[in-house]
Amino acid sequence: MTTKLSAAALPTITTAATPAYDRATLTAGIVHFGVGNFHRAHQAVYLDDLFATGSDHDWALVGAGVRDADEAMRQKLKAQDWLTTVVEQEDDSSAARITGAMVDYLRPGEASAIIDKLADPAIRIVSLTITEGGYYIDPASQKFDPAHPDIAYDAAHIDAPKTTFGLILAGLIRRRAEGTQPFTVMSCDNIPGNGHVTQNAIVGLAKLVDPSLATWVKDTVAFPNGMVDRITPATSPREIGLLADNFGIDDAWPVFCENFKQWVLEDNFPAGRPALEKVGVQFVDDVAPYEHMKIRILNGGHATIAYPAGLMDIHFVHEAMENELVSAFLTKVEQDEIIPVVPPVPETDLGDYFALCQRRFANPKIGDTIRRLALDGSNRQPKFIIPSALDRVQRQQSVNGLSLVSALWCRYCYGETDSGAVIEPNDPSWARLTAQAKLAKSDPKAWLAMTEIYGDLAANPAFIAAFTNALTTLWDIGTKATLERYLADQL
Repeated sequence: MTTKLSAAALPTITTAATPAYDRATLTAGIVHFGVGNFHRAHQAVYLDDLFATGSDHDWALVGAGVRDADEAMRQKLKAQDWLTTVVEQEDDSSAARITGAMVDYLRPGEASAIIDKLADPAIRIVSLTITEGGYYIDPASQKFDPAHPDIAYDAAHIDAPKTTFGLILAGLIRRRAEGTQPFTVMSCDNIPGNGHVTQNAIVGLAKLVDPSLATWVKDTVAFPNGMVDRITPATSPREIGLLADNFGIDDAWPVFCENFKQWVLEDNFPAGRPALEKVGVQFVDDVAPYEHMKIRILNGGHATIAYPAGLMDIHFVHEAMENELVSAFLTKVEQDEIIPVVPPVPETDLGDYFALCQRRFANPKIGDTIRRLALDGSNRQPKFIIPSALDRVQRQQSVNGLSLVSALWCRYCYGETDSGAVIEPNDPSWARLTAQAKLAKSDPKAWLAMTEIYGDLAANPAFIAAFTNALTTLWDIGTKATLERYLADQL
């Protein structure tokens, strides 16, 4: 017997913690674009914890959809009064909680309603989790691409834009015209300097609309940088079933995640902010060291295990960590090549941080998939792997491990595992990546010809040589034997 999640059902639910505050007292202070699993397991959880202290009830969340696909999420959450069940799992424990920090979710495609809400003086923060690929960044230069058709459309139709950045800018334009203080724009995505990247996107779009508008945005709108962290897999029928079986709750879109969570933010919120320091958010003057650590060690580590595990038909991340070759490969690449080029982080031992990452990756309760880690490599490799490789070649240091990570990505994009199983499309640019991977089977340089991804690294002789050797070896002897050769320092 299960209980369908709803506000009315909360008093009857005894298997999960429920909101420790009266949701009727909440009023919106934040509009959030990208109401996915990570947001609901991270920012929404921190706010839920804060509201439970009895304070800051004027900082509730309003979701905003942009893509047509967002409507499915909206409908499921609407049917359960915007509540979400979050299941936090470790090896020896599982605990469910129901969060109530969201009070509304604006329908995707209804630009006027979204702009009206953004213009509301009560909204003082606009936050985003739109994935690394959602920022219209040129992969090689890591700069905003003003020529993208979506951006060109919004510049010509700023009163009825379609992108997140167009909607944010339209909201700012309204606030400027009405004399309302600008809201703070807060990115929660895994991008180095995510505040700067978001600022560049909105200022870049504003330049296409009106140069004076761009100057106003740059001078008056705050874009704090932040580092966010919590491993949060996609929801599948497996998770929905586990929630029903183990906790008796019928939630159409629950979130399963690890216990660990982290949020480091620059304290730059001129319009005000919730007192998130009360619930564990760390406010610092400079987020960059924390970002570098997380993106290169944790996210770079995910990329390191994703492609060899995928090629060896390993399904779950914890299973990859149980594989001696994959786990040893991760350790060697991290210790030999990634960690040595990560700048120091205040009061943090990088070796201890990596050990924590290893334990998190190995958590069998999470059910995180290799396919999720391998998703969208064309946007993730330039942020998670290539910068470390570039740092090393500039120092004339070995890139044998990082070039093998890149070669494994190329081999994965060929579209079949070592056993011959088909790898279904797993990147927005899959067709192009597959075509280049097929060319690279006989000519490895064809893969590096994607200079929009590899940038200056594509022309570096040391990286070219190491990548060529790695990819050739993968095709000659397969993933397992190549890892063995690398681990024996024979690659």
